[in-house]
Order: sequence, then structure tokens, then C-alpha cells
Amino acid sequence: MLKETFISLLKSYAADTDSINTLWKEIEKNYSSKKRHYHTLEHLENLLRQLNLIREDIRDWDAILFALYYHDVVYNALKSDNEERSAALAERRMRQVGVPMERIEQCKVEILATKSHQLSTDGDTNYFIDADLSVLGMPWEDYARYCQGVRKEYSIYPDFMYNRGRKKVLIHFLAMNRIFKTDHFYEKYEDQAKQNIQQELEILT
Repeated sequence: MLKETFISLLKSYAADTDSINTLWKEIEKNYSSKKRHYHTLEHLENLLRQLNLIREDIRDWDAILFALYYHDVVYNALKSDNEERSAALAERRMRQVGVPMERIEQCKVEILATKSHQLSTDGDTNYFIDADLSVLGMPWEDYARYCQGVRKEYSIYPDFMYNRGRKKVLIHFLAMNRIFKTDHFYEKYEDQAKQNIQQELEILT
């Protein structure tokens, strides 16, 4: 479904078949890197499932799709500017296929919002960051697999360093008034997400 949706998206613009295939292969290669254990094509598939359920509530579906495919296209566990670099690559590729500048800017806003997951004044952005965090509200077994994947991506760090950083992230989420900004995701995942995060914190302590 990922590849088919991507091809359909790009066919709406001035992209030829060779260009579309080249761009897809770049995405597939990046998300299939051996260094990735959570930020993978499976993560994109989950986002697509989540967003398809609320498609009718999204103002700019194309911008959301571009954000989905490119939001983690650049990912290095040792760097802190992955979102910025992903947004920059998204802009280059979207320009390449003739996407209007207004849509490019919207996509970049959505990608950059995944850095802090703060409430936005833009509804589409809130839906996107909520979908990005939906794994937090999955059943514990799924959440535990997510935790294992993240830990593997940061395997360069010893436990005492990783645990300290991870706890900081989890506490940040718990301190939020709402982890999920939209009613759809809040009602669906908020309670389970808080339980999962609390359970992970207890394991890390």
C-alpha cells in the first residue's frame, strides 16, 4: 500500500515514471537501512493506516502524504537535526516534481512539528503529529516492540546514558496537558499511552 499510494500521489504532478521510481527507491532505501529498527517502512505503514481513517477531516491530503513519506527520510541517532534535514530533502524532491510552494511549506511545517509534538494552530499538523505518536497508545506488547526498536537504534549508547535520555523524553510526554492534540487520537489512545509510558519508566528506573 505504501508504494502504490506514493506512485498515485506523484502521478498527480509532473513526474514521469522513471522519476517516480527513483524517488520511491530513495525512500525505500533510507527507511530500510540496517541501522533502523523503529523508523522503518512499517512505521510509515502505521501512519498511513491511522491517517486514512480520518482522511475526510484533513484539509490538504497531499501535503500530509508528502510529510508521511519524508518526515524520517533522514535519520541518524547521533544527530539532533534529522527533522530539519528531512524537511529540506522533502522540499527538494517536491520542487523536482512540480508541487506548489504553498503545499511544500505546509509539508515542511508538519515534518518539523514532529521534533517537539507541540499543539499547533494548524489542524492538519495536529493530526499528523498525533498519528506519528499513535504507537504510544498501542497495546503493551506492541509498545514494548517499539521500545526495543528505539533502543536498538541508539545501541551505540550504554544503558546508563540511554536510560537517562529516554526517561527525559517520557517525562516530557507525561508532563503534557494532552499527549494527543486532536479529539480523535486523544479518545483512542491517551489513556493507554500514559499507562505504557509509566510502565516503561518503571522498567528504566
